[in-house]
Amino acid sequence: MALDTIIAEIEKLNVLELVELTKTLQEKWGVSAAPAAVATVAAPTEAAAAPVVEEKTEFDAVLTEVGPNKINVIKVVRELTGLGLKEAKAVVDEAPKAIKEAVSKEEADKIAAKLAEVGAKVTVK
Repeated sequence: MALDTIIAEIEKLNVLELVELTKTLQEKWGVSAAPAAVATVAAPTEAAAAPVVEEKTEFDAVLTEVGPNKINVIKVVRELTGLGLKEAKAVVDEAPKAIKEAVSKEEADKIAAKLAEVGAKVTVK
């Protein structure tokens, strides 16, 4: 297979396919990604077309608005965090404030749903 043919086929791939190709080649040959200067010389098409995008795995649940039921919000914050009454009240009073940090997407969504039930607003970042 000619080098021009290989390059033409690589140019047809989308970004996700290029990332998969890169990972597969690294695993097959037991190498890791080269520094940017070497990668540009070795494979300018792949380096320019395949920026590696890491999927976010850790999220923060941030209490943005308390709403009308402050006491119920404090109760839920205590339940979710295990804080004492004084500490949970301080978190609620200092909104916007992170309720939990570096948690999974599912857990952050559960926190947001529980607090939404009592009228608070939570942003998952």
